[in-house]
Amino acid sequence: MFEQVQDLIEFIGLVIEVYGVAVIAIGVAYATFLFVSNAIQRDRRSSLYKSYRGLLGRVLLLGLEILVAADIVRTVALEPSLQNVAVLGLLVLVRTFLSWSIVVEIEGRWPWQAKRAAEESQSE
Repeated sequence: MFEQVQDLIEFIGLVIEVYGVAVIAIGVAYATFLFVSNAIQRDRRSSLYKSYRGLLGRVLLLGLEILVAADIVRTVALEPSLQNVAVLGLLVLVRTFLSWSIVVEIEGRWPWQAKRAAEESQSE
């Protein structure tokens, strides 16, 4: 019985992982399709590039979050040893840093500055 539950959890983790990769792959393909089709129709290439980068960044952020969820399911539910939890912590740390880097690249601010930036623009 325990092995069946373990196999099910491992399968669920794999499904979540495949879903995360699919979100990234389909999102990149969709963003690229929009960019190319809009580039053919319009002249404003700089604004197209900015929106393309923004969409790609959001797709990557979503995919990274899904992949972190898969790592949590597979690590904590299957073998919650100290070494596996440490590896999970390192993976989450790296993916969090990547997410923050993407937000900074797309929006030009740190993720925790969203409220302050909105408040400053409203007070002006």
